[in-house]
Amino acid sequence: MIGTLGKVVFEVSASKVRTFDGMKRSGTGRWATHDIIGQKPVMEYLGPGIEQISFTMRLDLFLGINPSEELAVLRQMRDTGEAVALILEGQPVTDNLWVIESLSEDYPAIDNAGRILIANVDINLKEYVKSVVVAT
Repeated sequence: MIGTLGKVVFEVSASKVRTFDGMKRSGTGRWATHDIIGQKPVMEYLGPGIEQISFTMRLDLFLGINPSEELAVLRQMRDTGEAVALILEGQPVTDNLWVIESLSEDYPAIDNAGRILIANVDINLKEYVKSVVVAT
């Protein structure tokens, strides 16, 4: 996820492991239902809905990632509503940007000084449509 306020680059190297697991993607079509007296309702397709993506990241100090710093970047991106590109396999996932809708954090390892050694964060993204084309 790359934006102006924050940048989270998924990577694996000899000094750093920043990856995610359990990615799920969902989307819907938008439909209107028109009631008709004495008959079944008629459905009308309005267009595609907003897509959503979720995944879990393990932020591990022993794998070269500072969990506190990474969480601060993610929280800032969520709290400012920053829309960012989501790139997988070198390509944007969609033509649109993505926002962090929610984060859920847990800390399975904290040292005796109160430093977070390992954090697991569930991230929920929602597609952000950057422009709307209105038919005339």
